[in-house]
Amino acid sequence: MKRALFGVTSLLLAGCVSAPPTTPQVAQDTPQTLGLSATPAPTVPTNWWHAFGDPQMEALVDKMLVGNPTLASALARMRAAQAQLSSERAQSYPQITLDAQDERQRFSKDYIIPPPYGGKMEWLGTIQANLSWNLDFWGEQADIIAKARSTATAAALDAAAARLALSGSFAQAYVGLVRSYALLDIAKDNVKQREHILSLTDTLVKSGLENASSQEEAKSLLAQAQSYVAEAESSRDVFVHQIAALTGQGAEAYSAIQRPKIDLNAVLPLPDDLPADLLSRRPDVLAAQARVNTAISGREAAHAAFFPNINLLAFAGYAAIGLSPLFTQNALAYGAGPAIHLPIFDAGKLRADYADATADLDGAVADYNSTVLAAVRQTSDALTQIRATQKERDDQQAAVDSAARSLKLAETRYRAGLSGQINVLIAQTLLLRAEQQLVQVETDAATQRVTLVLATGGDFDPAHPIPEQKHFAQQDSSP
Repeated sequence: MKRALFGVTSLLLAGCVSAPPTTPQVAQDTPQTLGLSATPAPTVPTNWWHAFGDPQMEALVDKMLVGNPTLASALARMRAAQAQLSSERAQSYPQITLDAQDERQRFSKDYIIPPPYGGKMEWLGTIQANLSWNLDFWGEQADIIAKARSTATAAALDAAAARLALSGSFAQAYVGLVRSYALLDIAKDNVKQREHILSLTDTLVKSGLENASSQEEAKSLLAQAQSYVAEAESSRDVFVHQIAALTGQGAEAYSAIQRPKIDLNAVLPLPDDLPADLLSRRPDVLAAQARVNTAISGREAAHAAFFPNINLLAFAGYAAIGLSPLFTQNALAYGAGPAIHLPIFDAGKLRADYADATADLDGAVADYNSTVLAAVRQTSDALTQIRATQKERDDQQAAVDSAARSLKLAETRYRAGLSGQINVLIAQTLLLRAEQQLVQVETDAATQRVTLVLATGGDFDPAHPIPEQKHFAQQDSSP
């Protein structure tokens, strides 16, 4: 049967609309053209943030992976794409329907219904089972299924990328909270130092060794130091708000988020160079590749639309005028045969659809190249920043130690009346700036290590794009 239909449709192909010679214009980047090294990235353990050793951080990340609305939205899109794949796959199988109808109507006396029914009101009943099967000779439905499968894969990878990005955003916000608390400590210490200098200045003014101008200047600097405390507290609160939002919580969670107990020097598995497997470890890159595959399948489906569409149809049922003869043998009707849809003239619609599908492929490839270049740049930047920060941290620690010794010496000389207040104030300012910069460098180093972990794919496993957690829908694994 199928071979006979194939022979018939082959004879009809000469009358079909011919496909235009439309070709893609954008070439896809490869690892060889991007300068990746031959060494793969080190394996990152699942839940890599446990390396920081902070139970509060671990609990909050777990809460984020359950309650974050961005991740929930990505998972919803994944489930929708999987449902669409199931729908398209169902279209490749025979479709069976059952229709029944019984209606009261007047039959025309001058039409095809003969007496005694013509010109009278009677019941017209039909019960019919229908079968249709798209034989898909040219693979159009198979290409549509492949397109839906790639779309579902991309959606699952988007969910994995959202999970990875959110865990990184959380880690960076948490490090920011650490920095805010450290800067708050420095600001409070600075207030104490300013209070000490003001007290010392008051004593020297009473002894006639200082003037009122120095006293007022000390008061001004104390007020400025107190404003730094308020600024640090504000920064701390902003990070608390950000962390609560990332975990899907509102203002009720603010008071529960305590000061972090994080190991900023936690060891994370980091590459030394651009890893050879960078493009296969990042879910966003794999999602972009899946969308290229989606566009390829869409283009193939658009090409198959130029050829005849062949369905196998069959029906069986009963039809009769009046209720009593509806289920008799005389009311039985059945039939079967092929149905062929042949595109002959469509005013250029199929050609336009094919050109549009080709343009979609070019766009998907260009988006893939953009994603790949961003991945390479992000990884390269993180490697460069980590190397630079290592030396900067040592230099900044030496600056803090030197500024602390300078302040101690300046205070001793000021107390003894051997130098003016200005030397103490300068030394205090230098120590404040050095300590703030050291905190910035230390927290930047932790943030950069997190960034590099994320840039190389984190704990993402391409074989299991969605973590096996009870609140995550599982990826469709049908062939």
